[in-house]
Amino acid sequence: MALPTSTNYGQSVTKYAVGSTAVDLASIADGNEEAVEVTVTGAQLGDFVLASHSLDVTDLMVTGSVTAANTVTVIVANNTGGALDIGSGTVYAMVIPREVV
Repeated sequence: MALPTSTNYGQSVTKYAVGSTAVDLASIADGNEEAVEVTVTGAQLGDFVLASHSLDVTDLMVTGSVTAANTVTVIVANNTGGALDIGSGTVYAMVIPREVV
């Protein structure tokens, strides 16, 4: 399948901001989630966010969004069918300004 020609595929993202915070997520029951706030200087509502965790997230879903100026909220959600405890680690957030895309 060919990629659309009207996009910026192949373009490098050179403008972005990153932040991280250490966390010890408690055991997350099936169907529950934990929210972690990460400070990312320059983040604005509507910017794109990539979120990750430093440990194996064992099928947990990790997503992020800018929820206030300079603040990214990362959600770690458990829909695996059982409780999971991944332990202490670091949550990372990378913000790409919407005007770059």
